[in-house]
Amino acid sequence: MGPHYLNRFFTPQSVAIVGASERPESVGFRLLLNMQEAGFKGGLYPVNNKRAELSGLKAYPDLNAIPSDLDLVVIATPAPSVPDIIRQCGEKNVTAVIIITAGFGELGDEGKRLQQEVLDIAHRYNIRIIGPNCLGVIRPSGYLNATFGDGTVKDGSLALLSQSGAVCTAILDWAKSQDIGFSTVVSMGGAADIDFGEVLDYLSTDCKTTGILMYVEGIRDARRFLSGLKAAARLKPVILIKSGRHEAGCKAAMSHTGAMVGGDNVFDAAIARAGVVRAYSITELFSAARVLANNYVVTDNRLAIITNAGGPGVMSTDRAEDVGVSMAELSPASIAALNAVLPVHWSHANPVDILGDATSDRYQKALAVCLDDDQIDGVLVILTPQAMTNPTQVAECIIAGAAASKKPVLASWTGGARVQEGRNLFANSNVAHFSTPEVAVDAFSLLTHYTQNQILLKQIPLPSNELATPDVTGARLIIERVLSEGRQVLTAQEAKAILAAFHIPVTSTIKVSSAKDAMIAAETMGFPVVLKVNMAEFSHKSDIGGVRLNISSVQDISRNFIEMETAIKQKYPDIKEVGMTVEPMFKSPSGRELMIGVVRDPVFGPAISFGLGGTMVEILQDSAVSLPPLNAYMAQQMIAKTKAAKYLQAFRQLPATNKKALVDTLLNVSTMVSELPEIVELDINPLIVDEHGAIAVDARIKAQVSHQLSPYSHMAIHPYPHELTQHYQLTNGVNITIRPIRPEDAMLEKDFVHRLSERSKYFRFRQALQELTPEMVVRFTQIDYDREMAFIAISDDENMPNELGVGRYMRNPDGHSVEFALVVADDCQCLGIGSRIMKTLMQTAKNKGISFFEAEILSTNTAMLGLVKKLGFSIETLASDRTGATDAALDSAIAGDNAIIHVVKDLRQ
Repeated sequence: MGPHYLNRFFTPQSVAIVGASERPESVGFRLLLNMQEAGFKGGLYPVNNKRAELSGLKAYPDLNAIPSDLDLVVIATPAPSVPDIIRQCGEKNVTAVIIITAGFGELGDEGKRLQQEVLDIAHRYNIRIIGPNCLGVIRPSGYLNATFGDGTVKDGSLALLSQSGAVCTAILDWAKSQDIGFSTVVSMGGAADIDFGEVLDYLSTDCKTTGILMYVEGIRDARRFLSGLKAAARLKPVILIKSGRHEAGCKAAMSHTGAMVGGDNVFDAAIARAGVVRAYSITELFSAARVLANNYVVTDNRLAIITNAGGPGVMSTDRAEDVGVSMAELSPASIAALNAVLPVHWSHANPVDILGDATSDRYQKALAVCLDDDQIDGVLVILTPQAMTNPTQVAECIIAGAAASKKPVLASWTGGARVQEGRNLFANSNVAHFSTPEVAVDAFSLLTHYTQNQILLKQIPLPSNELATPDVTGARLIIERVLSEGRQVLTAQEAKAILAAFHIPVTSTIKVSSAKDAMIAAETMGFPVVLKVNMAEFSHKSDIGGVRLNISSVQDISRNFIEMETAIKQKYPDIKEVGMTVEPMFKSPSGRELMIGVVRDPVFGPAISFGLGGTMVEILQDSAVSLPPLNAYMAQQMIAKTKAAKYLQAFRQLPATNKKALVDTLLNVSTMVSELPEIVELDINPLIVDEHGAIAVDARIKAQVSHQLSPYSHMAIHPYPHELTQHYQLTNGVNITIRPIRPEDAMLEKDFVHRLSERSKYFRFRQALQELTPEMVVRFTQIDYDREMAFIAISDDENMPNELGVGRYMRNPDGHSVEFALVVADDCQCLGIGSRIMKTLMQTAKNKGISFFEAEILSTNTAMLGLVKKLGFSIETLASDRTGATDAALDSAIAGDNAIIHVVKDLRQ
């Protein structure tokens, strides 16, 4: 593969600044000055039709007057002039443009019209745009500062992406005061063309970037955003701040960027699935970057604190409680070990107060004991400057002790001049230092969240063999019938039928329209029963007195029906007929009332919530949110995050509930909203769970006509495509399975490449490769099924290797072509495996609307060239219309030397 298509934005050899000026207060002046002060080494061309020279450089009246080719054009002229400048860029074959200018999509209909005109011209000439209304781009290692910010930026290893130029400058200013540098800075602005996802994709493979910081206001394309986040977060830490957390902030964010902002709890659920950690302030942003840069490993969030003063230890404990960090409980062995090395008056608990006269030796021994305790996941060491304490010596001991452990060791040397030398030592060590203990606790909290989210990132929900296959067709027919009647809200009977189609246990329901019907239904069902209003107009039946419980006789149900019917007709005179349902009074002495809900977030699509249920659900405010699809691990994590988790355990006389039944219910709901894009709202309240199982007592579903063009397009996360799994028998009689790759195939993939011959490795990777690096294993097995695909061929036959071959494709930036790669085990070739994988890849790509299937193959790889010839591939000519060469040309290429052959298949034929 060649250079990334965004390279011209970050490593240009020639830059033109349209709107360059000599007026010090102008954006154009600052842009030109920053480029010069950054020491840009390439060609720099100011464009100003009123000046012959600017800042010692020759100025040009327009782009066409510049004699050299241009890699990047930066535009800082009034908005109405931009379309014509973009047209000039196209005529000059410029493909990278940064639009600094404001006055587009953020300014209403006229601005949107102008923005669309710019995009239409850009697309015509294959021009990509960062902006409009942005600060620009900085790449210190390339001496590039194409922004109008104030001052220079230090070179470093952190990348910064910001939707707001103002926030971007604030972060840069703060970082400068802390001596923090950046590999790349990108102000996204209106993100009319290039968005977060594409820049994240670039940074994920950028060798100069080890961590990515983001400021986000709103998301337009949720799937592309999450796809980019996942690609980056698999390889390096990604930390972000998102504004618009509260309703007032959301309104401000919408008016500022013109982007729709999703619900904050749904946003949290989305980025958790992407393996990203969220910060809530600029200080937290850099704290997280500092602690994640050390590649610490944590398994839980149990923190031990070592301090030479009680006050900071207590304040740190309070902060830990605030942010959900568990204070570790010292094991008996640790207490005994600390008793042996600490004065008799030490705290004998966590925080470990080693007293004000603590020496470096006392600190070192206390740290060693804590790091050796299996019940401790990380240690925070606090030092306050006391007369008997040597801060520098203690810092040296802590750094040495931390080097012997994989557990994170954080430090906070509080004070000023006396502790500065110790702080300087930490700056060049693997111990992350923080100015206050509370900030250090926050950093540890972010580290544990990051670890949990990295586990979520690797979860690929698969169909459970234990769950029965749902009746998707039957459920969809019910919903379509409801919609055809002009209704959106399903009746209780209809809603329960949908749940039953997905094997969620429900109580039986009989629809009645008179007291007589109610009497017959109750007598048939058996007392006691429940009588409920069953009308689309009333979503929450309890609010209108529409539920009567524990009815025990025919007389009672008749009386209750008449009372409710009369009350509703008096309050709502337009209602002519009151519909109701009769249900059995479900009683379980040990049952807990829970609620499972689904909402359709405008940005991220369906989101599932879980928590305590019943009539007080709004008051209890207990819920955890996750995006479908779910697997058992994610369902269990949802449950664990709620207050309901403790409620489900055994306490007093109540036995523990059947957790598996609850998890299965969550998984079935996940399948339901994945398979039925028509569902926009769902409430199962209450879902009663006891030691025997789970049952939905009441349910409400709202549906709408689905306009999705492809399966699962209503979801932000593409489910594992289990439907693409295929089974074949090879010519030697061995049965094989070809299926999409999964993260748990990591060892399989690593062993497969290890077994390949040197020749096969070279044909596949075009380099001398002995083993897959850890980064390559992650990249190959944790894929985004929406924009790429990989199929592996596997077999259980004892005479065959576990993995027989693997093929994959990656979508190209043009959106309608993919690049593929294929390799078959050396001892499994000539059995038809490669052909099967290739046909599966091509059909999958075709079904996703891909037009061209292409690759670059070494001419000495005769087996691969022979295979693509049989499959109808052709050699692409230099013509832009992708017309192919003849079979004779391909035969000639196969017979040639080790040249690179570009082969392509038109999937539209």
